[in-house]
This record gives sequence, structure tokens and C-alpha cells, in this order.
Amino acid sequence: MVDRVLEQSKALTQVLSDDRKTRHLVPTWQDIEVLESINSALKPLQEFTDILSGEEYVSVSYLKPVLYLLKNTTLAAKEEDTDLTKTIKSKIIAYLEKNYNDPETQELLDVASLLDPRFKKDYISPENVTRIEDRVRVEMEEIARTEKRPHVSDTGATEKKGLRSVGSLFTKQTPSAAVRVEAVIDAELNSYLMAPVITGESDPLAWWKIHTVTSSPSERLFSASGNIVTCERARLKPEMVDMLVFLAKKL
Repeated sequence: MVDRVLEQSKALTQVLSDDRKTRHLVPTWQDIEVLESINSALKPLQEFTDILSGEEYVSVSYLKPVLYLLKNTTLAAKEEDTDLTKTIKSKIIAYLEKNYNDPETQELLDVASLLDPRFKKDYISPENVTRIEDRVRVEMEEIARTEKRPHVSDTGATEKKGLRSVGSLFTKQTPSAAVRVEAVIDAELNSYLMAPVITGESDPLAWWKIHTVTSSPSERLFSASGNIVTCERARLKPEMVDMLVFLAKKL
């Protein structure tokens, strides 16, 4: 709206000036300066708002990267900014930090970002990477055990049914023969993290669909979270999201 007023300011001035009853509404240069300052601060946010309001693609994992870009690029103070523009930008940053700096919210956003092959660890604080990876391992392990993968037993050992051969009596059992759930999860997660990130325009859900054979737990966790945290439910508390994801996996 402000952008359109500035764009049509000359026409508005002409129309308002033609009638004595509306001449007092003609914008002054001070009014135009205020509108330009407001527009300079708010106009760049429109693109981010449109992206995060999308319904046909994943948006929850965008939050951490978008917050980083807003704070360090889009809303960073510039030399040519007026004092009003700088104030508006600083107020917006303060508002975002207040609403997203909660530790549980940050952890939820970090997990979503880690599971997005476009970002992975790029926007996670270095001191939090290990903790977030451990959180994802726990979630993947729970899903893997719930699914009861055929090659892994509840105790972690591969089980074979049927008669044993005579040669098996002389075979020593080695620790490496037992495939544990934790080892499978570590291998999958490490393989995923070491792979190059995909382009920003790629669809992360399409990527997970292609890699679902070897990374089912990660894909299921990512999809469940993405289906729950939509733009209409963007203010869900992290603990509520955890419970909804848990129910989605169990029901």
C-alpha cells in the first residue's frame, strides 16, 4: 500500500488539489519522507512473507535461514537509511529475537534445518551441532525400532531361523557380526551430512523421496514435522509439535 502511494504520489496530489475540500490531504514533503522510510524498511520483507506463507512446499525449515538473512542482510542498517528506517529495522529484529530465541523453539528450527538437504548444518550454531545431531539420532532410532527393520532385531543382532550346519558349531561369533540399530543410524546420518547440499530451488521432500530406501527414518521425521507445522499453525509450541509428531508416528 505504501509503495503504491509513493508510486502514484503525483497523481494523488493532482486529484486532491483540484478540490478545495481535499487540498489539506495533499502529502507534504515530510509525509513523503516518512512513507519512503517505512517503505525502505518493509518492502524487502514482502518476498520473505510470500515464501513462508506457501502451502505447496516445505516452509518450516526455511525459518532459521530466513531469520539469519533478515538479521544479517535484509534488515542490516545501511549508511543511506534514515533514522526512522533504522529504528523500524531494529524493532523488527528485536521482535523476531523475542519470539524465536526460546531454546526449545531454536532446537525445533535447528532440527528442521538439519533435515533439509538444502541447508543441513549451515545455519546451526557450531556449539549446537552435536546436540542437534544427537536429537535426530534419537528420533531416527525410535522410528527404526518402531518399524522393526527385518535385518535388525530388538537387541541389535541379525537373527536367522532354521537348522544350523555342522560348520556353524566351529564358527566363533565376532562383535562385528551383530548389526546394531545405532550403527545403522550413524551410518545413514553421517552419509547424509557428508553429501553436498542441494540447490536452494530444489524440493527437499522430493529429495527424501528419492533417498527413502536408505533414509526412511529421517524422511519420515522430516515429512511429519513439515505436515504439522503449517503457516496456519506457525505458533505451535515446540513441546506441542513434539507430541503431534509422536502421535503421527504412532497412530
